[in-house]
This record gives sequence, structure tokens and C-alpha cells, in this order.
Amino acid sequence: MINQINNTSSAAPSSTTNSKSSLGKDDFMKLMISQLKNQDPLNPMDGTAFSAQLAQFSSLEQLTNLNDYMKQSIDANAALTQSINNTLITGMIGKEVKVSGSDLAVNGQSGFTLGYKLPVDAKSAQIKIYNEAGALIKVIDGAPTGAGSHKLSWDLTDNTGSKVPNGNYKFEVEASNMSGEKMTLDTFKVGLLSGVRFTDKGTVLIVDGAEYAISDISEVMNPQ
Repeated sequence: MINQINNTSSAAPSSTTNSKSSLGKDDFMKLMISQLKNQDPLNPMDGTAFSAQLAQFSSLEQLTNLNDYMKQSIDANAALTQSINNTLITGMIGKEVKVSGSDLAVNGQSGFTLGYKLPVDAKSAQIKIYNEAGALIKVIDGAPTGAGSHKLSWDLTDNTGSKVPNGNYKFEVEASNMSGEKMTLDTFKVGLLSGVRFTDKGTVLIVDGAEYAISDISEVMNPQ
């Protein structure tokens, strides 16, 4: 009879361990109760060992409660931070912003302000604009060649003077240094921040009728 009880006791922890990768405080308590029910009456559990197990259970419960409290605190701080960020962002409406990149989404605007930054003086510079199919539709010659940031306006006309249809466009700046070598440039757009939308995927900024992520904004300025 004693041998049968001992076999049951040794099998119980193995079944529990196989069903989970980790044990919680409820599982820990069930194991302790199972040990008490199935202990050998002729050789009961040592009181010192049982006290140690109770201490372990108490520590486990305290750690679990601390983990829950920390998670709640982190969630609360995240919500507060998001609320503060949203308030600050809405205060930027009406400001002029610099948007990194070269993509242009034409959707009924009257024009775009295109920009680029030259690391050093250039020998020549021109702006090329391509449509969604990759065809060159506009070339702006005589772009500034001095070192630093420069801005030019595009009135959304192509090389024939016709207004381009709504769609996605891209611009690039080709510049060569004094030795005639092609230069690597940073490009950007400058526009007025007219609105903010809060979505499940994050905050969206509306600049000149196009939508951008906050990470696309590299600078905020007073309108000129």
C-alpha cells in the first residue's frame, strides 16, 4: 500500500511540469497539498523542509504581486506619456515642418516646396521629378549650388507646362562637385502642418494634404 502511494506522489509533479513551461503560485500550492495528501504516514514530511516550501511559496506570491504592480505602473506611464505627446503634437498645428525624404503625394495641392542640403559648394545642381511609373516629367535647372540647405518651389507642372494629375511622385537632386563628381545629398520637403490624426497604428501628421508619420518630421519651424 505504501509503495502505491509513493508512486502516485512521484507521478503528479511530472504531469504538471509537462503541461506548462513554468509554474505559478496556484500550481505551487497544489503541489504542496498533493505532497501532504500522498506522504508516507510511516515517514511523514520533515517539518523543516515543509517550512522552507512555505517560505518559497510566500516569496513566489510576493514576486507575482510585484510583477503585476510593475506592469500596471508601466501601462499607466505609457498612457500618460502618449497623452502628453498627443497634446504637444496638436500644439504644432499651423507650424512649418521639414519632412525627410523625396516622395511626393499630389492630391489637389497648388505646389510643393522641395529642399536639399549640399555638404560643400557644388559646380552644378538640378532637380528631377519622376512620376509613379518612373518616367522623368520635370527638370528644374539652375538650382542653388552653395553649401548648406536650399529650397525651391514646384508648381506641379511638367516640362510641357501642364498640371500633373494626382498621384505619387518622387524627386531627386543631381549635383556635382568642383571636380565634376556626383555628390550625395539629403532631400526633404517643407510644408504647413494642418492637422493630426490618431490611429491604431500611431499618430499621423497631415502636411500639405499628405499624411506622414512623426518619424518623418526632422524639424519644426515658425511659418515664413
